[in-house]
Amino acid sequence: MSIAKVGSVELYYEEHGTGDPLLLIMGLAADSQAWMFQIPDFAKHYRVIAFDNRGVGRSSKPAGPYTIHEMADDTLGLLDALKIDKAHVVGVSMGGMIAQELVLRNPERVRALVLACTYPEPDADIERTRTFTVEQFGGSVDASGGIHVDLKALNPMMFLQQLLPNVFNQSFIEKELPKLMQIFSGALQYGFSMEAILGQVGAVMTHKATDRLHAIKSPTLVITGDADRLVPPASSDILAREIPNARLVKIPGGSHGFNFETPQLFNDAVLDFLKSASA
Repeated sequence: MSIAKVGSVELYYEEHGTGDPLLLIMGLAADSQAWMFQIPDFAKHYRVIAFDNRGVGRSSKPAGPYTIHEMADDTLGLLDALKIDKAHVVGVSMGGMIAQELVLRNPERVRALVLACTYPEPDADIERTRTFTVEQFGGSVDASGGIHVDLKALNPMMFLQQLLPNVFNQSFIEKELPKLMQIFSGALQYGFSMEAILGQVGAVMTHKATDRLHAIKSPTLVITGDADRLVPPASSDILAREIPNARLVKIPGGSHGFNFETPQLFNDAVLDFLKSASA
């Protein structure tokens, strides 16, 4: 098991393949296993690094709240630990926010950037979804955005039941539920901390980068599903408009988890972009 000590946390990571470094940053509540449909394809062309963010999987799970700045520093520390000066970076959902912060604060470390189903800051729809979800767990959100919920009353399966319909299309859930449950059960064996997950929620809800996106100079692909119910596709329109020369791709019928549902479409779009960015 590969562990990098980064500041006060330990980050679990995996490496696959050889070539130019390609760093994969996963989203909220998911660990590196969620890249299972990308790693085999990507590793044919790149040295792929996938890791568990703080709060999930085999990485440390300190008490929250976290910030995207903090998680970007974790990511930078991992690159340093692996002696990687510059990498292609792919971030999904929360991972896309971490990737934004990484390139904004350390532009010299990012060769090319892929931002998938993510946003530059939460809009009113996202805030309403957050509030509704918290209320479903019997909690509340205060005026400053703080989340108040009885952690003892929560359990991972309840969390999963609330999350899945927002991440995947219903037809996919019905078809692939055993596989989804297998992956989730695998994550449980490493310890699932609802306190840490709420720490990640705090991070995504305080992320704000819209007014800084113009400073991103790395070649950038913005990709989303046009049926994403968790992160409105309009957020990708903003990213593509504000990041100079960004390329925008929308997957017809794609959910928030379209890299899971239609992995070949996602993989091909990313690999085609990275090839053109390296030309």
